[in-house]
Amino acid sequence: MTLTTKVLLGMGLGIVVGLAINLLGLNADGSVVNTFLTNGVFGIVGKMFVNALKMLVVPLVLLSLIGGVCGIGDIRLLGRIGTKSFALYILTTAIAVAIAGAALTGIGSGMDVQSAAEFTGADAPPLADVLVNIVPANPINAMAEGEMLSIIFFAILVGISLLLVGSRGKGLIDGVEAANEVMMKMVGIIMALAPYAVFCLLAKAMADLGLDLLLQLVGYVLVLVAILLFHLFVVLQVVLKVFSGLSPVTFLQKMRNVQVFAFSTSSSNATIPVTLRTVVQRLGVDRSVASFTVPFGATINMDGTAIMQGVATVFIANIYGVDLGIGGYLTVILMSVLASIGTAGVPGVGLIMLSMVFSQVGLPLEGIGLILGVDRLLDMIRTAVNVSGDAVVSCIVAKSENKLDVDVYVDPDAGLEDDLDKANPQATQPVS
Repeated sequence: MTLTTKVLLGMGLGIVVGLAINLLGLNADGSVVNTFLTNGVFGIVGKMFVNALKMLVVPLVLLSLIGGVCGIGDIRLLGRIGTKSFALYILTTAIAVAIAGAALTGIGSGMDVQSAAEFTGADAPPLADVLVNIVPANPINAMAEGEMLSIIFFAILVGISLLLVGSRGKGLIDGVEAANEVMMKMVGIIMALAPYAVFCLLAKAMADLGLDLLLQLVGYVLVLVAILLFHLFVVLQVVLKVFSGLSPVTFLQKMRNVQVFAFSTSSSNATIPVTLRTVVQRLGVDRSVASFTVPFGATINMDGTAIMQGVATVFIANIYGVDLGIGGYLTVILMSVLASIGTAGVPGVGLIMLSMVFSQVGLPLEGIGLILGVDRLLDMIRTAVNVSGDAVVSCIVAKSENKLDVDVYVDPDAGLEDDLDKANPQATQPVS
């Protein structure tokens, strides 16, 4: 079996085992299963795997971006790639929120709001602070804190400076490329354990959530899932076809692995190593482009999260009988897009962003407590949408700059010779 097949098998078994534990009542507080299995083995293995992926993110983004900028070799070309990427990310996010708001009519009306759980909203940073913090006062601290926009700014500046140095910087550029290859090999080592980690992550999530909360909020869940899937399988694929002419079917087939990992980790940032590898090896995007667009997208492109904000805002507004009006809907779209920029791609961040949107349109923050219980599961789905949007934009930008190998894109076996997808962990084919 390939790694993708193993991961899908682990995902399916994890869902079945987790639901069985929940439905049989084996996960009660203080029980042996809860203590030693759900929060023990499943929790520990899952957290270790996610931490291992996050461990790679900062050095991988830093090295790949510096190498990507140097690989582009032309500062004007870098400007074009950055402008196109930013415009496409904002466009797809705005479309996502607009679809979410337009698709809802009366969902949540008449629901008992007394069941709302406690939720304390965090104050959103002013836009001015977000812009100022893009430039890191201390790049080492920015790396330690995982501040992605600051890391991206610093890496691009280092890459541009290396280009301006000319031949004297060639040795350092070669060193960066070699270090980047080492990081990709580390990705391969960690991914060998992925099927078991995915099993543990999903088994714990389903054991904790069960079906009760889903049944209580079935309208909200079904509408949100439907819109997320519509955006993934229709909107993004139409955008891909219109702007690049590439086959959406091929794209979806090759992105399954990334989507499964995003679903399992609920973190766009933790999935960066897998996304970057797939976009380059399987979809044929030149590494110089992918090294810029993938980490950039994981930082500012939150289509799935923006959809959740649109759906949740209308849902809570209906519950409390608040008429948002056209102005309210436009505010939700604008705030959701702005909130996506500079927000960390980590699990649960959507709820913090949502508190900002609620405050802006005058909705009670305690309404977030109604959706708190099911958000973890929905977070998995919207993260898969987020990373798919990153890959779509990467393909479009690469195609427009003649930086996409179409032969690799259409080849169903492209990239499968790499050790990430072979059952034999001893495979030694080099990363191209």
